[in-house]
Amino acid sequence: MKLTDLFLDELEKEAASTRRTLERVPEGRNDWKPHEKSMALGYLASLVASMPGWISFMVNRDGLDINSPGGAAFRPQAVSTSAELVSMLDESAAKAREALTHTSDDHLMTSWKFMVSGHVVSEQPRYVMIRDAVFNHLAHHRGQLTVYLRLNDAPVPSIYGPSADEGSFG
Repeated sequence: MKLTDLFLDELEKEAASTRRTLERVPEGRNDWKPHEKSMALGYLASLVASMPGWISFMVNRDGLDINSPGGAAFRPQAVSTSAELVSMLDESAAKAREALTHTSDDHLMTSWKFMVSGHVVSEQPRYVMIRDAVFNHLAHHRGQLTVYLRLNDAPVPSIYGPSADEGSFG
């Protein structure tokens, strides 16, 4: 199986679980945090919605300096409704699909850099960055988001198995 096909399959599976999670984000609670050191609910939800789109810049750019003048364009934008979050996810996943459809496994083997203020934080083959910094990172933050849902009395969807609110597999 080609890496691009593997990632496209993974994208579809993860986008479906992410959509079910974002649909349940309570509105009017964007500033809510479970702890002072935690991310705000609105920022976390927007981050989760935008993460699949990171695949596009990992495929189409040689790197990203998050603190460069253009770096702010890659930070999640705040939205106020769950419908807007789902729309953000749909746009993000579409960008990822487009990038994966128009790249090759050979290109995914080439290096990609993540930088902060000109300093390389991570440099790995693109396929490793997509796996680790997008899919694994998405699962982590989506998991955080499900805890935020629970603490806000919103139903938690089944993702990799049943939840207390849904007895079936996602």
